[in-house]
Order: sequence, then structure tokens, then C-alpha cells
Amino acid sequence: MKIKIVSLFIISCMLFMSLPLQSQNNNAAALPSYKIGLFAPLYLDSIFTDNNFKYKQGFPKFILPALDFVQGAEIALDSMSLDNAHLKVNIYDSRSYKESISYLIKSKRLDSLDLIIGSVKDADYKQLADFALAKNIPFISATYPNDGGITGNPFTLIINSTLKSHCEAIYSYILQNHGTDKIYLVRQKGAQEDKIAAYFSQLNEQEGRPLLNIQTILFDSIGAIPKIVNKLDSNRQNVLIGGSLDENFAGALAKTCQEVYHSYSKLTLIGMPNWYSFKVFNNKEVLKDFPVYYTSPYWNAKLDSFSKVLTNAYAIKFKTKPSDMAFKGFEAMHLFSTLLIKHPNDLMSNLNDKTCKVFCDYTFKPVLLKKGNASPDYFENKHLYFIRILNGTESKAW
Repeated sequence: MKIKIVSLFIISCMLFMSLPLQSQNNNAAALPSYKIGLFAPLYLDSIFTDNNFKYKQGFPKFILPALDFVQGAEIALDSMSLDNAHLKVNIYDSRSYKESISYLIKSKRLDSLDLIIGSVKDADYKQLADFALAKNIPFISATYPNDGGITGNPFTLIINSTLKSHCEAIYSYILQNHGTDKIYLVRQKGAQEDKIAAYFSQLNEQEGRPLLNIQTILFDSIGAIPKIVNKLDSNRQNVLIGGSLDENFAGALAKTCQEVYHSYSKLTLIGMPNWYSFKVFNNKEVLKDFPVYYTSPYWNAKLDSFSKVLTNAYAIKFKTKPSDMAFKGFEAMHLFSTLLIKHPNDLMSNLNDKTCKVFCDYTFKPVLLKKGNASPDYFENKHLYFIRILNGTESKAW
């Protein structure tokens, strides 16, 4: 296989231009060729002036996630040793002033792509999704946990599951394992909290009546959270769903639960998917010996051969460990370029080919926002892991 990477700029510990990568293959000219566009917000026009790097103190934090995503994707390409195809990968800065996504579309620079992979959100996501639909090109949204309001688009795939899917996974788990226990949805006021509560209400009343007895506890202020102990039953299992994305609320609820955990040992706290990033859950002392659970589409023990390839490459190139974004970039590029080569004419119908697995177990399903729709509104990963955080350490729970 010949792999060619065409890049504007890739920044690592230094600025460099990527070079074509080729494997020895005497019959290379006869092999099929595929073009992939990789999009990430590198902000190159913002951090360079007349090709001079503006930040003397190091790279600004706002570009690091995209940089790691792209770097992980490039290492994935470097590691692939297939001999049955050409790959040409163009890396695009989705935040470019001079060559914006709309400019690339209008100038037909993207028309020949066979696959689009993006770590993008908001307007960039919508533009690429609309373009993918117009040109029948699979668009892989690798990191954005949102459908962006798109509908009727069977060429868009969401890896990072939406909030609704996380609520579905939590509800399904509780239905199967805690149906007769005391169940509480604990929340505060807010638009996101209203949305979460609505998801659980819809799930619980699909048959016209509640399947589970879920009591909602609404707090007007974070300071009132300790009063939740008055609701707990020391003789039964208590399952608390932390129905908020707010860090202060999550921390206060978890601390209250930890304080009464020994009195109410039959207590399980399940949080929202963004809780893993909150400082309180990474502190070994604050929530000592109290487990907190959350759902995630990503779980990687980092013991497999692919993880070792990425980890070793980062150690050699950058003298550091790869971030989660680097793992996501590696996986997205390796998984979907392999699927493209294996199923060039029908990738979207073969998304669940498990022979191409890299790190995570994914289950991609069509999403129909309205019953009776003839075509999927998009495809989404519905496989979610339950992760336990205990004393600052994560492990796969379910």
C-alpha cells in the first residue's frame, strides 16, 4: 500500500511538513486508490504571522486537542502495512481563514474524497455533514457528542454518542439490574437538566405508564444537596442518577454521597458522560473509597498492540505519553480507512465489521428521529461502557 499525506502544517514539538510515505510494492500502479480528508481545528492562521510562530512560550492550549488528534491519525497511517490499496490523506485546518470549509466546498476541492473524518463541531460539523450528504461521501464525526441538528443524512456517523444515548444506556442498565430498588433522578434547575429529565421520562413511559418508580429530587441550590440524606433508605439499595452536566453540582452531590456512604452502603451514584473530566473525581483523597460511575463510548486499557504502537511512537517523537485525543485520532483513521479499503462501495452498510476493531467495541445503528422515516437521520455508536472512578483511578465496571 502507498500512503500519501498532504498537509498544510503539522505542529508537534517543532513545525514540519509531512512527506509522502511509501511501502515497497512493484505492482503499486495497479492498486485501487482512495482519498481521505481529515479535518481538525488547528487555527494555523491564528498562531502564525508571516510564517512566524507567534507564541514564544510554547503552543497555546486551545490547539493541543486537535494537534493530538491529527498526530494520532498520522501515526496510525505510519503503522499500517496493507498491500492492496493506495491511500492519499489530506489534512485540513477547519479554522483556516484562507481555505475555510465553505471555500474548499465551493472550489470543489473536496469532491474527489472517498471518506471524510472530522474532529469538528458546530458550523464546521454542519457544513461537512451537508456536503457529505450532497456528494454521498461517508462523514465520520469522531469527537462531537451531538447530532448538530442534522436530519435525513444517512452518510453521517457519530462515534462519540449523544447525551440521549447515554441516558438510554443508564436507563437500560437500571431497568435490568435495579428495577425494584429506590431510584432517584437528582438535578438542579437548567435547560440541560430539563433535557436530561425529559429523556428519562420518555424512556420510562414508552408504554403509556412508568416502568420504573423514578423519583425526581430538584434542588434550588447546591447548598441544599446534603438534605438528600433524608430521602435515602438504609434498608434498600439506593440508585442516584446525577442528572446534571455542571461540575459544581456533580462535585457537591458526590461529596454528600461519600459522607453517608458507610451509613448507606447500598448506594450507587451514576453520573453524566462529562463527569470524568471534573477535578473532584481525579482527586484520590476527596472521594476516598467512594465509587462513582459514568458512561462512555471509549474504553481502552492500553495493553493491546495498537496502543503500544501509538505509545511507543509518542515516546520516541515527543518524549511523552499520548493524550486521549491522540488515541481517538489513531483509532478513527485506522478503523475507517481499513473499512474503506475492505468495503469501498458500501462502507456505511459494513460499519460493524468487527474484524477491523482497533481499541473500542462500537455498535453503529441507524437513528430515526421520527417513526416512519424511510431513511436514517444519521448513524450513531450505541455501545457504551460503564466506567467506575475509585480513588482517582478508572476501571471498566459493566
